[in-house]
Parts: sequence; C-alpha cells; structure tokens
Amino acid sequence: MCEYSNCKLCPRECGIDRTKKIGVCGANDKLKVALVSTHNFEEPCISGKNGSGTVFFSNCNLRCVYCQNFKISRDGYGKEITVERLAQIFIEQQERGVNNINLVTPTMYVDSIIEAIKIARKNGLNIPIVYNSSGYEKVETIKKLKGYIDIYLPDYKYATDRLAFKYSGVKNYTSSVVPAISEMINQVGLPKFNDEGIMTKGVIIRHMILPNNVLNSKMVLKDIKKNFASKTLVSVMAQYFPSGNANKYKELCRKINKEELNEIEKYLQELDIENGYIQELGEHEEEYVPNFDLSNT
Repeated sequence: MCEYSNCKLCPRECGIDRTKKIGVCGANDKLKVALVSTHNFEEPCISGKNGSGTVFFSNCNLRCVYCQNFKISRDGYGKEITVERLAQIFIEQQERGVNNINLVTPTMYVDSIIEAIKIARKNGLNIPIVYNSSGYEKVETIKKLKGYIDIYLPDYKYATDRLAFKYSGVKNYTSSVVPAISEMINQVGLPKFNDEGIMTKGVIIRHMILPNNVLNSKMVLKDIKKNFASKTLVSVMAQYFPSGNANKYKELCRKINKEELNEIEKYLQELDIENGYIQELGEHEEEYVPNFDLSNT
C-alpha cells in the first residue's frame, strides 16, 4: 500500500497528505517521470557499452540550489504515469538491451516503484535495478526496498549540517546519510560484477566536488573511509557547473579548477581509497545533463 497520505518517506518527515496537496519535495501521490533513456555517462561499471536504462523521476526531496537537473527536480517538469505504465517502461528498457534499470531521484515514489517492480518481474524483468539517490534517505524507507534493489548509487554531499542547510535546506543530512548507506550495504553486500565488468550487486558512493569547498570534500571522503572502508566503490565527480540558483551564491558561480581537483586526488591517495572512480576535468560539463523529453514515457 502506498503511504502518501501522511508522507514520512524521507528524513524531512513533512507528514503532508500528498493525495490532497504536494509535499515539500514537490510531489503528489502520482508517479511523475521526466525522461526514459539509455544513459552512457554513469560510472563504467553501470553504463558499460550498452548503457544504463535510466528513468528520471520528477521532483526531489533534497532541494539543492545548484542542482544540474533543476528543470525536473525543482521546476517539476515531467508526465504523470500509472504504476502499470512504469512496469511496462521497465520491460521496454530491458528490451533495449541496457545493463540495468536506473531509478534516478526515486525517493518520493518508493511505494509505487515497489509495486511496479513486482508487476515487471512477473512479466520477465530480470536485469539489476539501481537506486540512484541524493543519499538523504530514511533507514525505514531503504528497508522497504530489500529484495527489490540490486545496486545502490547514493550521493554523500555534505560533511556538516551547516552546509547542507545552506545549499539544500535540510538540517539533518549528516545524521541521515551514514545510517542510510549502511542499510544499503547490509542489503546488497560487497560489490559484484559479471564477466563484462558490469556491476550486478553493491553500493557506489558518489561525491561531487563543489567549488571553494575542498574542505567539505575532504571531510566527506574521510567519513567514507571511516564508515565504509572497502565495502563500497567511491565515485568522485568533477562535473560541477553553475546551474539552478547557484548564481545567488558567489562561491558556487564557477566550475571547480585543476588545483581543487589535484588536492582531492592527493587526499584520496593519503586516505588509501583506491576502489572507485574520479572524473577528469572537462570543458563541457553541461553535456552530462540529459535532454529531458517525454517521448518514451
């Protein structure tokens, strides 16, 4: 049963009746999807040669001012669909030959997604399912997903609640992210891969470096080392560019520079974190943002 009438799916626990009005996340009780695509810009063990079968959900429970998917996360662009249609989308993605079903920003719709997975599996869905989220999750909500999710792809954005409140409007990020990721690891275990090097089980923790915030990145990576050691892969992203409302924050009004990336690379070596990925600096980070269209929804 979908628990949207007194919504406490995420750590905000707003308690809003989403059957009557929208929650703080911007979602009501209907599934809303902004893009169904074959995505080739995830980590190599997720995208591989065949791509990841992404389903981008509209709205978001974490309201980051710099969100690169601002059009869907904050503006709510997308199309309402039924649970049955979502199940059909999963099957269609599998038929395209993708490596996995990649649920992007799914937290607000967990109950509906579980029902869609049940239907899709009865109709032949058998590829891994990826839960791709901000990391701002409740342990109780992640526990609901046991047996439905094969790979967790959480962000670990902030090491302090001061920064989390400044940039994402939440006061309890740090007390939520470590327990949530720990539950993810408990469910799916150590990373596993098929013969082609594509991940079939496990957790990849992502962290995006923000400009003028190297200390935050170091503290996050230190926390990852302390709490998760060799239990996960780590993916450090250098793709930040000013988007959304980032122009309202002077320190966020540029891309990260080579010096910042070099400092983080050196710190990774000091921490002896070797399992994972680190992005190189590019000139066209905007290319990582999908072209949101509703053609496959």
